[in-house]
Amino acid sequence: MKTRTIKVDQLARVEGEGALHVRIRNERVEEVELRIFEPPRFFEALLRGRRFSEAPDITARICGICPVAYQMSAVHALERILGVELDGPLRDLRRVLYCGEWIESHGLHIYLLHAPDFLGYESAIHMAADHGETVRTALALKKVGNEIVALFGGREIHPINVCVGGFYRLPSRADVAPLVERLRWARQVARDSVLWAGSLPMPELQGDYEYVALRHPHEYPMNEGRIVSSRGLDIAADEFEDHFEEIHVPHSNALHCARKGRGAYLVGPLARYSLNFDRLAPEIQTLAHQAGLGAVVTNPFQSIVVRAVELLHAVEEALRILEAYAPPAAPRVPVTARAGVGRACTEAPRGILFHRYQIDDEGTIESARIVPPTSQNQRTIENDVAAFVTRHLSLPDAELQWHCEQAIRNYDPCISCATHFLKLTVDRSIDEPSTTGP
Repeated sequence: MKTRTIKVDQLARVEGEGALHVRIRNERVEEVELRIFEPPRFFEALLRGRRFSEAPDITARICGICPVAYQMSAVHALERILGVELDGPLRDLRRVLYCGEWIESHGLHIYLLHAPDFLGYESAIHMAADHGETVRTALALKKVGNEIVALFGGREIHPINVCVGGFYRLPSRADVAPLVERLRWARQVARDSVLWAGSLPMPELQGDYEYVALRHPHEYPMNEGRIVSSRGLDIAADEFEDHFEEIHVPHSNALHCARKGRGAYLVGPLARYSLNFDRLAPEIQTLAHQAGLGAVVTNPFQSIVVRAVELLHAVEEALRILEAYAPPAAPRVPVTARAGVGRACTEAPRGILFHRYQIDDEGTIESARIVPPTSQNQRTIENDVAAFVTRHLSLPDAELQWHCEQAIRNYDPCISCATHFLKLTVDRSIDEPSTTGP
C-alpha cells in the first residue's frame, strides 16, 4: 500500500487559523479535512443575559473584516421582534454601510489575499516588488470602503454607530461630499479591476453546486430578501432552521452547516451572482461578460472575477445613494422592548449570515444563534479540494499544494486573521502486489 498525504499545518492569506489534510491512497482521494482549530469564542453565550440594544456592538466584534454583516443581521432580527421596519433614507444608509464593507473586504481579498496565487507569488508583499502600483491602488481602493464604514459606522473596525432602529448619529452633507469624490475615483478603479481579474490565468474546475443566496424583488441582495437556491428552495429567513442544520465534525472547531437531507451547498459571491445576475445594472452585466463570465459561474476559481463585479456594484450603489444624500430628520426610530423571537439573514461578503434571537418582556436576550458563511461552505470547500486533487494527481507535490491552498482561498474563509505561511508534508503510497501465495 502506498499513501500520499498532503498536510498544510497553517493556511495562509485567510482570516483565521486553519489547516488542510488530504490523504491519497492508491491514486484515489480518500480523505479531505479542512481543520479549523482556532478555539471557540462563545459569542452566542456572551449575548445571553445582555440587553437587546447591546447586540450590534457585541456582534460587531466577531470579525474585523466583516463586522457590518454581523451588525446588520443582528439589528434586522431584533427589529423583527420589535415590529420595526426601516424604509427611505435610513434603509438606504444601512445599504451604504454594507457597501463599504463589501468594498474593503472584496478589495482586500482580490488583490492582497488571492491575486498572488494567480500570479505565482508567495504573498502580496512579494507581489508588490513587481506590481507595486497595483498593490498601492488596491490599498487606496480598500481605504474608500473603510472610510464609508468609519463615516456611517463610527469607526473602521468594529463599528459602534449602528443601533436597533437606525443609527446613533448621521453625518452632514459636508461630511459626505469628500467621500463622494473618492467613490467617483473608485468607480473607474473598480471597472478596471473586473477586466484585470478576468485576465488572470484561471485553473479549470467545474462544480456541481447547490447555490444558496438571498434574492430581492428589485435589488442585488445585501440586507434583505428571501433565501433561494438553484435547486428550488425559496423560503423566508424565519424558515432557515427548518431547512438547514449545523453538524459537529471531529476535525473542526467550527460546525458544518448542511441542507437537511441534501448535504453540502455553496454561499457567497458565486451563489449571489448566479442567482441574481439579472439584478445587476446592464453596464455591469456587459462588463462581466467582457471579463469572461456567463450569467451563471460554476468554476470556483472565477470567484475572484465575481468579487470584482460585486466590488463595482458596491461602489456604484454607494455612489448612487450618497450623491443624493440629505440627512434624515432623525437618525433612528423609537423602539420598545417586547418578548419574541426574531430571525434575519443578510449577505456578508462571504455569503448569507443567519441570526436568531429570543428576548423577554424587559428586552433581555434569552438565547442567540449565529450561523456564519464559512461554516456553511466548509463541506463544499472539502469537496472542491477533493475534486481538484482527483483531476491533478500527476502534479508534483509542491504544485498540488499550491492549488489546494488556492482552492480554499476561492472562498475567502473567515476564521479570524492569520499571518502564517504554509507547511506541507507529502507521503504517497500504492498497494504493492503480494509476493506470497493465497
